[in-house]
Amino acid sequence: MLSLKNISKYYQSGGNKVSVLNNITLDIDEGEFVSIMGPSGSGKSTLLNVIGMLDEASEGYYYFLDKMVHQLKEKQRSALYKENIGFVFQAYHLIDELTVYENIETPLLYHDFKSSERKALVADMLDRFQIVGKKDLFPAQLSGGQQQLVGIARALIVKPKLLLADEPTGNLNSKQGEEIMELFQKLNKEDGMTIIQVTHSEKNAEYGTRIINLLDGTVASSKKL
Repeated sequence: MLSLKNISKYYQSGGNKVSVLNNITLDIDEGEFVSIMGPSGSGKSTLLNVIGMLDEASEGYYYFLDKMVHQLKEKQRSALYKENIGFVFQAYHLIDELTVYENIETPLLYHDFKSSERKALVADMLDRFQIVGKKDLFPAQLSGGQQQLVGIARALIVKPKLLLADEPTGNLNSKQGEEIMELFQKLNKEDGMTIIQVTHSEKNAEYGTRIINLLDGTVASSKKL
């Protein structure tokens, strides 16, 4: 599904080059559920953002569904992302001015869904995440855990080919966290959705099919489960 070849990412800081990712080569097949682990500052979120086309690599080649992402213009990358990728952010990234219902509906507006289809899909997500009673509230009126559930519902509503999740259970209680991980596992096993998650939790990592450990911006190890 995707292939990274010699990907590096660095920033200039006061005349110094600060490396975040160093020469990463990585292939992820369709249908995998990959957990990325590693200490803080090892480059996990940056790697996820490069894969999710929210950030560009400084060097290297990135192929996604046979397209050369490193050669695409920003508009083309954005279209490829919206068409195929769902992203669950650690910091929610909900739109403050929109209700829960409208936040979840937003990705559907980029696709050709009729109004009745959008209503049915949003209703299904509200029901699945048990947030029907919150649909007319704004993000500021929700707890952190509720905001995270809305973010996950929004990422899943278009049934993306690839789901990227940055600490998806970080703001949930343990019961909610388990339910989300079980849902991810089900989406992976039954629907064939490819999932890449960044996590600090060994327990959550083991829901996947492979664990990749990063250290100092490089792949230190990769093991299949």
